[in-house]
Amino acid sequence: MLNITIRRKAKQFGQLVRTSAVTPRTGRSHKPHLVTERELGVTFIGHSSFLIQIAGRNIVVDPNFARWLFVLKRQRRPGIRLSDLPPIDYVLVSHAHFDHLHRPSLRAIARLTRWRCGRAPQIVVPRNVGDIVARLGFSRVHEVEWWQEFREGRLSVTHTPAQHWGARMLRDFHRGFGGYVVRSQQHSIYHAGDTAYFEGFREIGRRLRPELALLPIGAYHPEHFRNVHTSPEDALQGFLDLGSRAMIPMHYGTFRLSYEPMDEPVQRLRAAADAAGVSDRVLVLEEGKTRIFK
Repeated sequence: MLNITIRRKAKQFGQLVRTSAVTPRTGRSHKPHLVTERELGVTFIGHSSFLIQIAGRNIVVDPNFARWLFVLKRQRRPGIRLSDLPPIDYVLVSHAHFDHLHRPSLRAIARLTRWRCGRAPQIVVPRNVGDIVARLGFSRVHEVEWWQEFREGRLSVTHTPAQHWGARMLRDFHRGFGGYVVRSQQHSIYHAGDTAYFEGFREIGRRLRPELALLPIGAYHPEHFRNVHTSPEDALQGFLDLGSRAMIPMHYGTFRLSYEPMDEPVQRLRAAADAAGVSDRVLVLEEGKTRIFK
């Protein structure tokens, strides 16, 4: 029975790889719109990658510009070219999985920023992830625990819980994982990283009150994937638990990581938001197009 199960899963994964490889890559890149110090700018790069402009600082979260993720072809082009990124002040990495911590992208961001303005960005990672990014060219590596706050000037970054796991390889389960709430005097934004639905959304909302919530909606099929990933309906419930002003979906449409149709997550999210009467608060961003919040 075990051998039959292994063969079935291998066949399913092989079909995933073949479908990914023959599907034409879509989407186009744009230059991000730069905002003022009092504005919040959010640019979806693709998958879980964002450029966030807040309090006059440029932050990228989980940057991944890879054309291939091992044998999985990227299905949509990054919304921003690496060369079009502004100089980056901080990089936030939610956990060590290869689709979120892409070492070549991190190294390129550190190098480009240093070349343009003479200084390298700082990077914030969960506990026991610092060794993976230690030699990529960042000026400082900050390892943080859940609820620990990193603060510089008018900007604060708080590491938040999640229901996921953090191993880079098969056995290194000592590595941390989670999301981040970034706050200035005017704005706040929550990037959930990878997570299943859990009661922690309510606590994050109660303690940190993020006005914007970036929440994952893909990689939920087959059903047991929901042990570590939110479905679109789960993500919407998490948004309602948080009490945020608006939700921006992520973690869909870029890499074929699971078996639901690629266009299904957004369709299901919109249907759920319409049923809940909050469709005007769910903002589906086109890759590379900066959304500005006053």
